[in-house]
Amino acid sequence: MNDFCTPNWVKHAVFYQIFPDRFANGAPSNDPANVQPWGTPPTPHNFMGGDLEGIRQNLSYLRELGITAIYLNPIFQSPSNHRYNTYDYFRIDPKLGTMEDFVNLRNNLHAYGIRFILDGVFNHCGRGFYPFHDVVENGSHSPYVGWFHIRKFPIHPYDGRRRPNYACWWGIRSLPKLNTDNPQVRQFLLSVARYWIEQGADGWRLDVPNEIDDDTFWQAFRQTVKSANPEAYIVGEIWKDARRWLKGDQFDGVMNYPLRDLLMDFVAKGSADAPAFATGLMRLLRRYPREAVYAQINLLGSHDTPRWLTVCEGDVRRAMLGYTLLFTLPGAPCIYYGDEIGMTGEADPHCRACFEWDRRRWNRRLYRHVRAMIALRHSSPAWRTGETDVLYAEGDVLAYARWQGEEVWMVTVNGGAKGWQGEIPLRKRAVPRVSRLEEVGTGAICAVSGGRTERISLPARSARIWKGVLASDGKG
Repeated sequence: MNDFCTPNWVKHAVFYQIFPDRFANGAPSNDPANVQPWGTPPTPHNFMGGDLEGIRQNLSYLRELGITAIYLNPIFQSPSNHRYNTYDYFRIDPKLGTMEDFVNLRNNLHAYGIRFILDGVFNHCGRGFYPFHDVVENGSHSPYVGWFHIRKFPIHPYDGRRRPNYACWWGIRSLPKLNTDNPQVRQFLLSVARYWIEQGADGWRLDVPNEIDDDTFWQAFRQTVKSANPEAYIVGEIWKDARRWLKGDQFDGVMNYPLRDLLMDFVAKGSADAPAFATGLMRLLRRYPREAVYAQINLLGSHDTPRWLTVCEGDVRRAMLGYTLLFTLPGAPCIYYGDEIGMTGEADPHCRACFEWDRRRWNRRLYRHVRAMIALRHSSPAWRTGETDVLYAEGDVLAYARWQGEEVWMVTVNGGAKGWQGEIPLRKRAVPRVSRLEEVGTGAICAVSGGRTERISLPARSARIWKGVLASDGKG
């Protein structure tokens, strides 16, 4: 679509993903009776007492970090700690607080200039969702039979010895799949989408939207959300090629797992060299419309993956390289809570541990680097909406330029285990009229002559970032 336009604020945002039960316990009065001590090893079933008030009380930490947007995992009423089995889409889970707590959090976030998006689970629900409960109670006599994909009666939502006899997500009987072909189901889900935008949410992150295999549903979803707030953000959890959903009539962006895959292979595991990364990166940047490219959520980790430092096998240098690339490439970077302080953990449930508020336990080196990268991204629009071009990719060494108007930057990365020295060719399209480069942080000067830099040294698993000085500014 020629008129495809994504929310401008997203292109300039730095996101922070919060798993609500595990970030901070601000109101012990709403803790469930079986709450575990903060920091207890996470399991699929335990609760730690994190809540909306805990997030509100720690907004100063997020501001200090440089966060401008939050992605919240589900907050609606559900029996689980992850809340992807919703049973009341219009009610805040009491274990997380009340509607008043939601309003207080919303008001404080917006007062700080921080946007927030909610997790929308519209492909499936929980067994306690009132239409499904009605089917459980009344069987074929229920008026809500058409809300689900019932194969035959009786259904068996709790008896694991028998087939459930209804469609459910990945065969998990606690997650009945909704029938979005049913007009009543559509009307209900679209009313949920509109309601929370009207309550001040700044957008939706959509859980497994590819499993609602119906473009007309997502087109109606976009129309509903954008009519409530034209600047609301719609981002889908699509792990692979998302061109189908990024034509301007459905989503604004997707969670950029393909970029994470590239970063894992190049930086964390060393299984791909710089040319492979550069080829994959440029292919990815060309895959989608420009508006979508700058509205992706770029991530190194999430509630569905091992934590980034764990992926990097505890190597802080590799972890730092990942963040350098994350914050200097197109798309809105997103930090999974606790990754910035070096929390570790394998995949679910181990990646969902409680945030460590004891700063003595933080990886200070990694935390300082993440803060510096966030500040760098905020410092220039070239990082956020500028052009991108690979200048050099050989062996383990990569260099690329970002530029917009008079702002020109160069990022040099050595992902290998050995140091490197060499010159970087400067393509005129990417770095016009650059007379020299100044290194961010140190102020070191790199001369430019004949369209190439002077010899640059890069220690093993390191990066250096340079700001171009243009010849026309009198400093050349």
